[in-house]
Amino acid sequence: MNNTVFDHLHSEGLLSDESFKKIKQRQSSPLFSVHWELKTALYTGVLLLSTGLGILVYKNIDSIGHQVVLAFIAVLCAGCLGWCNKNKKPFSFAKVESPNSLFDYVLLLGVLSFLSLIGYLQVQYGVFGDKYGLATFLPMVVLFFFAYYFDHIGVLTLAITNLAIWMGVTVTPKDLLEHANFNNEKFIYTYLLLGCLLLVAGWATNYYGIKKHFAFSYHHYGVHVTFIALLSGYFFYDYGLSFIWLSCLAVLTWFIFKDAYRKRSFYFLLLCVLYNYIAFSGLIIRSVIKVAESEGFYLISLYFVSSGFGLIIFLTNLNRKLKSNDHLQ
Repeated sequence: MNNTVFDHLHSEGLLSDESFKKIKQRQSSPLFSVHWELKTALYTGVLLLSTGLGILVYKNIDSIGHQVVLAFIAVLCAGCLGWCNKNKKPFSFAKVESPNSLFDYVLLLGVLSFLSLIGYLQVQYGVFGDKYGLATFLPMVVLFFFAYYFDHIGVLTLAITNLAIWMGVTVTPKDLLEHANFNNEKFIYTYLLLGCLLLVAGWATNYYGIKKHFAFSYHHYGVHVTFIALLSGYFFYDYGLSFIWLSCLAVLTWFIFKDAYRKRSFYFLLLCVLYNYIAFSGLIIRSVIKVAESEGFYLISLYFVSSGFGLIIFLTNLNRKLKSNDHLQ
């Protein structure tokens, strides 16, 4: 019922003053959105379904049979991807919104089923033999195609991860820091190449106007991987040669900081500041230990206390400046 109906009922005496006031208060109160809660629940449901199916197959593989499992996964994958292809909106280089709320989750289930199918074929039947590069390259190409064809950032993230696997590394910052072998030049240069490829892909996405909203994902992983690779090179090499890596880190920082400040992206500005703080702190520690070994501990402690306060003040002022510039525009 609309407002004119309630007003009419109140004027005719069919609605009490107290009830009329409560209705007005309910209509004026803001609505609470549960959009992200529902999306999170749906994404969790898809992941739990995929995990549950995997556990069920693993525990009953002897009674089910490999052919039945493969057929089920293939039908599930084909059904999900076929439904998405039928219901998707026309392709565009600009951002294409999902046709309905179910589309993203069906697509994610289909893509995960596809990856499970490829992995199952390789592990059980050795379809690709010992050509493990091919076993990761083909899914990577398919995932990049699906990401652009269906315009899905989640699938793009899976494609970037497969790119990292194909190159023999991992793109997740946590795993990168925990498991990477930074004492190996090959790993350092591989990480550096991967990071540069992702940064160039993000730049090309913006420059050519092809799915510009994908640029953040490319830059997010590219910035982390490139900075960590440069820091690894800085700490890996001797004191003199390490300055070349430090100079490259400074050049990269200048470009990223300038671009992030122009776009008023505090996230990428924060990454620039934190990674450079690590590099500068490493330089200070190396210099102090080399010059004053006996009093080095006290000088280093004093540096971290004072620089920590300075870092907080700098980031606070930077964030305030970004907000003031945004307000002026």
